[in-house]
Amino acid sequence: MDLATLIGVLIAWALILGTIAMGSGALVFVNIPSLVIVLGGTMAVVMMRYSLGQFIGSIKVAMKAFLHKSESAEELILSVVELAGIARKEGLLALEGQEINNPVLASGIRMLVDGHEPGIVKQALSTEMNETVKRHRIGQDLFKSIGDAGPAMGMIGTLVGLVQMLSNMSDPKSIGPAMAVALLTTLYGAMLANMFALPVSDKLKLRSAEEQMNKNIIIQSVMGIQEGQNPKVLEELLNNYLPVSKREADTDAVNEDASE
Repeated sequence: MDLATLIGVLIAWALILGTIAMGSGALVFVNIPSLVIVLGGTMAVVMMRYSLGQFIGSIKVAMKAFLHKSESAEELILSVVELAGIARKEGLLALEGQEINNPVLASGIRMLVDGHEPGIVKQALSTEMNETVKRHRIGQDLFKSIGDAGPAMGMIGTLVGLVQMLSNMSDPKSIGPAMAVALLTTLYGAMLANMFALPVSDKLKLRSAEEQMNKNIIIQSVMGIQEGQNPKVLEELLNNYLPVSKREADTDAVNEDASE
């Protein structure tokens, strides 16, 4: 589970709900017509932009923002270097019995063991990466669309409420409910966009970048293992994917081990 996303969501909503509770009470901020306009209207507008399959699939992709934590690049590189060492000493067939947690890496190694040509292996892994990135991009765009449509539907609800209020100025009892719809739809739209949809879209963009980097590491690793590349050379090449600070940390750790 990604704690940053969960903690951020809880704190943001707790601050708003806490402020509401300390004021005139939570029930004042509950208005069913406003919720219907913002939530129902936003979902309907977004569904018009995408197919039903993409809409449902993006909900599953959104769970990555909360539940999925990508394998770190450092851990992936360590696993690959270990596999490269085994393959160099004992041959590619020795990799068949190795336990590999990453499914994409496992698929690539399985193709090596089966003796597929380098071009076919690279094409298969690249296609898998591109399709994954495409699915993630649809998820990002969909939640960005929710972030755009939410405030717009809130504004529409505000206009509806104002029209209702101005058309019944002679009835003082109708002014309050109409004004509530007018104001609360704007509030609901802003909360939906800025406290849910847009943060989820940004987090999915981050998750997609992490997975794309890991898959690039895997593609280069599998190609290096198939070519019989020296594990140390392969490790140095893969470390280029890491930030400079982490490369330096890894180098210091290696030097400390060597001195001992």
